[in-house]
Amino acid sequence: MPHRFSLQWEGERLFFVAPTLGDASRLLPILASDSSSGEIVGLVFNGLLKYNERLEIVGDLAQNWQVTDSGLTLTFSLRPDVRWHDGKPLNAQDVRFTYERLIDPAVATPFSSAYELVDSFEVLDERTVRVRYREPFAPALESWMMGIIPQHLLAGEDLNTTGFLRHPIGTGPYRFKRWKSGELIELTANEDYFEHAPYISRYLYRIIPDQATLFLELLTGNIDLAGLSPLQYDRQTDSLYLRQHYRKFRYPSFGFAYVGYNLQDPRFSDILVRRAFELAIDKQAIVDGVLYGLGKVATGPYPQESWAYDPQVQIKGRNPQQAQQLLAEAGWADRDGDGIVEKDGKPFQFTLLTNQGNEVRRQAAELIQRHLKEIGVDVKIRILEWSSFVHEFIDKRRFEAVLLAWSLSRDPDLYDIFHSSKTKTGEYNFVSYNNPEVDRLLVEGRKTFDQETRRAIYHRIHRILAEEQPYTFLYVADALPILHGRFEGVVPAPIGIAYNLIDWHVPPAKHRYRSIQKSESRNQKSEIR
Repeated sequence: MPHRFSLQWEGERLFFVAPTLGDASRLLPILASDSSSGEIVGLVFNGLLKYNERLEIVGDLAQNWQVTDSGLTLTFSLRPDVRWHDGKPLNAQDVRFTYERLIDPAVATPFSSAYELVDSFEVLDERTVRVRYREPFAPALESWMMGIIPQHLLAGEDLNTTGFLRHPIGTGPYRFKRWKSGELIELTANEDYFEHAPYISRYLYRIIPDQATLFLELLTGNIDLAGLSPLQYDRQTDSLYLRQHYRKFRYPSFGFAYVGYNLQDPRFSDILVRRAFELAIDKQAIVDGVLYGLGKVATGPYPQESWAYDPQVQIKGRNPQQAQQLLAEAGWADRDGDGIVEKDGKPFQFTLLTNQGNEVRRQAAELIQRHLKEIGVDVKIRILEWSSFVHEFIDKRRFEAVLLAWSLSRDPDLYDIFHSSKTKTGEYNFVSYNNPEVDRLLVEGRKTFDQETRRAIYHRIHRILAEEQPYTFLYVADALPILHGRFEGVVPAPIGIAYNLIDWHVPPAKHRYRSIQKSESRNQKSEIR
């Protein structure tokens, strides 16, 4: 049982407490492939560029930049006032070092494809770098939002195993302080941050792997920001305490939930089987019954808010009879009358994996189990702790099917997820999807800057993926954050609410200065004094 914590007054420090269901894994931007790690590195590191609240590309570490030679050359000038958390100044060598590690085949980064078309990288002076591309690369600017890492601390290190992964030093608004595996990660405000010091002086990231426990912590005021489940948002946040002290938000998330199949498995390499599953699974029932209507059915990899979304791809709707016909065409039939289809004497049984603590995914998995049972497929559900799920099952391809979700970048490039070359350990095409036309289109989509041309390309990709179903695309859930009302400066925008975290503040009359200390007893209850 994890240690419990007591929340206590402390005169000069304001804690901000946010929970996560799964622990982080590697706190290095070029290796941070899970959401928990990504959230932390987003506070500790900076890229050259970033998106602002209106989803416009603006400078971050780059004071300015130029795009020349019809997009083939990018020149970045660094801000002069940036220092690493250990006091060393940021320089152009750090940017080159980051790029070199991103293209190093010995580094297990899933992000290398964004830099494959770079022809040369030059350091012009201590604050200026020039990147030349062999061919046009439309997502080039977005790729330089990757967090820059320090050469003076990581040169000569094996980035896959370095101790830096658990003790990062960046340039961001928050400094790393400590990490207790399975319990917490604590950050402190960077008083020398080049924009300005965050008004929230300490940020505590608590690992709470169970949504019910997390919600109880919210009800007792022990966490400040949380993502609500649809049930909580719709039916469990009307208590007087929450209405008086918290604010709820709702906006479309930019991503999708899916069932992904191991396409190396002969059962799932058969397109008829995957199409049968799509027709058997009632996606609208999941949206209505599990999401309480707080989301939309997905038709493919793009949410409706993306300019790459193809509205011509229609929701097929549930049709178990047609699903059974497709299974029969693939050779699966209930030959002994036990309700389970079989082929070559083997019943169609498989295990669907998903992660611990996510009640929405557990309930969705149970509905999928029921829907596939009706067409004669026996599904077992296995729920795993997040880190083990990713590193022992996903990375090692020890799965038959998984229920997961992708958070997407704003550029519609899906090369890392669906290109056939991106199947190595730690890369994102872990289902082993391989379609030569999709490969070609993904490459073409990167090579043109004309949005209408790209739109046509991504519409075609949308249609192919909807036809071939390497995933069963399930739904796009709404983002449902809840935030303690004492925080001001929070302005919802197309990018969400946390884009200006360093500007969040608490008026003096609402201060709740707190520190978090380890209790002497494992059984001591949390409390606020």
